[in-house]
Amino acid sequence: MRATTGAKVIAGLDEVGRGAWAGPVTVCAAITGLRRPPEGLTDSKLLTVKRRTELAEILRSWVTAYALGHASPEEIDDLGMTAALRLAAVRALDTLPVHPDAVILDGKHDYLGAPWKVRTVIKGDRSCVAVAAASVIAKVQRDKMMAELGVDHADFGFADNAGYPSPVHKAALAERGPTPYHRLSWAYLDALPQWRHLKKVRSSADGSVPEIEGQLGFDF
Repeated sequence: MRATTGAKVIAGLDEVGRGAWAGPVTVCAAITGLRRPPEGLTDSKLLTVKRRTELAEILRSWVTAYALGHASPEEIDDLGMTAALRLAAVRALDTLPVHPDAVILDGKHDYLGAPWKVRTVIKGDRSCVAVAAASVIAKVQRDKMMAELGVDHADFGFADNAGYPSPVHKAALAERGPTPYHRLSWAYLDALPQWRHLKKVRSSADGSVPEIEGQLGFDF
């Protein structure tokens, strides 16, 4: 990318929380330069919790710079996932101490867009050091946030499931209904008759209801 665009400073971006039922979606932007990466750096999903946590601690001082951006459940409900991802990504990029010339985005969809110069890379968190670093830092930070949010909602198991669907999470939803941290526009509420009245519907300007990307129903 440096050779084809003339970019001197490149940030790797990765997100976590897209498929969760509760909590924010989080994007990390990381700038790493050309130094040799810490041993074992890869997609955060391929690492154990212990190793991921250790590696995140190393990465925070190893990277040239990093920043995190979040979009809240309310923003996800209001904007939809694609726009919420862009919001979180822009917040992360704007917080970096240096403005990147270009961005490498994990995945095949460019949710960032202009005016940023973006290259999407499928499984970029396994092939690009900056994206892998962003993946690990984002995952560890969001998991920590969800554990803290779950202190007052112990039945939901946020410390273990980070807001993603799990048997414990589903059982708590069925019995207690959504917490203030749940995304209320998502399809899981369709399978909960006693809480379905809480569902939010995000309508476009012409009155149609757009598909909300990344959401999962209760049959996950």
